[in-house]
Amino acid sequence: MNKTTKKEIILGIDPGYGRTGWGVIEKIKNEWAVVAYGCIETSVKDPFVDRLVELYNELQKLIKKYEPARVGIEDLFFAKNVKTAMKVGQARGVIILTCMQAGLIVNEFTPLQVKQALTGYGRAEKSQVEKMVQMILKIKTKINPDDAADALAVAITTGASMTFLDKT
Repeated sequence: MNKTTKKEIILGIDPGYGRTGWGVIEKIKNEWAVVAYGCIETSVKDPFVDRLVELYNELQKLIKKYEPARVGIEDLFFAKNVKTAMKVGQARGVIILTCMQAGLIVNEFTPLQVKQALTGYGRAEKSQVEKMVQMILKIKTKINPDDAADALAVAITTGASMTFLDKT
């Protein structure tokens, strides 16, 4: 990579402690293209704190490998299970800290904002959002797992919002 030109690379994250979806997109000729996507998975057999450390370590590896300038993280909107919400909140804290320590710009979006940005409707079905992700990024096959598709949706939302976010 030429040192004088900085690539526009965004890491999108769908946080969790059992499974954290991630997706990396890059702007090429004014269009977003998929670079890579997947999930960081931790074992239910491991103590919770060890799972957080694994999340931290794996996220550091992703940041080093893809060198994003910015990260979009899905915010918690609501949760039916308080215990689960607290654990996901702790995982989000690890994710945010890891990204901030790496010097990344961090943007947060609720699921409603992501749906609105991709489909124009904040109550869109998950399948509609995934279809838009596939269309925007020109992905021909179903994105597996769903957490990775959600992370790509967050990355696209971040990219689409950059001009506005940078002015605030």
